[in-house]
Amino acid sequence: MKYANIPGVAKPVARLLQGTVMLTADARDSNFRLLDACYENGFNTFDTAHGYGGGVCERELGAWINARGIRDQVVILTKGAHPYQGEPDRVAPEFIRRDLEESLERLGTDYVELYLLHRDSRDMPVGEIVDVLHESKEQGHIGVYGGSNWLADRVAAANAYAADNGKTPFAASSPQFSIAEMIEPPWAGCISVSGVQGEADRRWYDDNEISLFTWSSLAGGFMTGKFTRDNLAEFSNYWDTNPIGAYAYESNFQRLDRTLELAADRGVSPAQIGVAYVLSNNPRYHAIVANWETGQIPENAAAADIQLTPDEIAWLELKTEDKPQ
Repeated sequence: MKYANIPGVAKPVARLLQGTVMLTADARDSNFRLLDACYENGFNTFDTAHGYGGGVCERELGAWINARGIRDQVVILTKGAHPYQGEPDRVAPEFIRRDLEESLERLGTDYVELYLLHRDSRDMPVGEIVDVLHESKEQGHIGVYGGSNWLADRVAAANAYAADNGKTPFAASSPQFSIAEMIEPPWAGCISVSGVQGEADRRWYDDNEISLFTWSSLAGGFMTGKFTRDNLAEFSNYWDTNPIGAYAYESNFQRLDRTLELAADRGVSPAQIGVAYVLSNNPRYHAIVANWETGQIPENAAAADIQLTPDEIAWLELKTEDKPQ
């Protein structure tokens, strides 16, 4: 496992984060076995959210951390202000405060190392958002804050306000990023920095040394090779049909073809190439992965040690026809 140092977080932060959407109620033993295996394989950083499982995911993660007595060894990233039914626009101070308070209670802790707003609302002035997040940081409840599914121009505006008013700037962002380019958002309000469409935002994040915690690094499973040009009609499960609409387009199948070829040449799995692609782009990039079974964990962890060359990255992105030797 590789780790990064992020100013504001007093612990090393794993370059690979384990997601928590698979944690369910009434399955504590299996939840704990999965999290134990992640931790034993170097995953010390966990991604969760106020909205995941109606609060179950945060509660199960917090219960595991406290049962194992490892709060000082793990890093928690949680998110708030996601739209809910009846409350479509919740990127506002009252919801941010309420969600953070409830998340901390569920997690059984009084602080989180990383706190992100799960969505943006461009109608909400960035100053009000920065003020409430800075307030929570000053109270000791947040180490580093930022936005999930925010465009770089809004992060830039937030940080300009912070600089002008003596507040802490955003230091993290969580967009989608993978070899596959997101053609249609899988959920409303989702933002991607993949492909040509995301180059300007990636360049801004890189120039301003913002840490990225990227989601769907394998494009919802598309980059594992499970989907082909001929089998799309065979899938009916939501977690399968959702990425089909977002990524199953000819340009991405061409990227997948090259991923499969490079994986075979290197003697690794396509999923490992997909994760390595994210981490090889920039040492401040992190990949959120979803190990649903303990058997998946060693392979994903090993992907952190694979370094792709700039020529390999360009070839996977279809920017050159010349396959790297």
